Amino acid sequence: MKCKILNTNSSKTIILIRIMVGIVFLSEGIQKFLFADSLGSGRFAKIGLPSPEFLGSLVGLFEIICGVLILLGLITRLASIPLIAIILVAIATTKTEILINDGFWKMMHESRTDWAMLLGNIFLFIKGGGFWSLDKKIMRN
Repeated sequence: MKCKILNTNSSKTIILIRIMVGIVFLSEGIQKFLFADSLGSGRFAKIGLPSPEFLGSLVGLFEIICGVLILLGLITRLASIPLIAIILVAIATTKTEILINDGFWKMMHESRTDWAMLLGNIFLFIKGGGFWSLDKKIMRN
């Protein structure tokens, strides 16, 4: 019986979405530690999230680990799940205020990367890692 979490589409172009999503989340996760005051715990405290030091580190760690897993195409579907949750919370906590204060079009402009990452992760959850992934290599063996 094959493992459904590793099952993947055979498309060779999925790697483009994996590179986009993986690099963005890996970079953002690293920056949460490098620039904790503005992008990590400090940012989380500013928007009113509980336990900002813990949460900032936890989110940064998940972004790094899941970003690397997606770049490698290893447990791609599973790795996309925490990133979907992270981006939904990011949209809810940072873009709602923009929507209320500055309107729909300003919110859409400010959230363009968020939407790209959300849809990229949903795509990877549906399709898997693709032809050039460790998931595909494992499933062959």
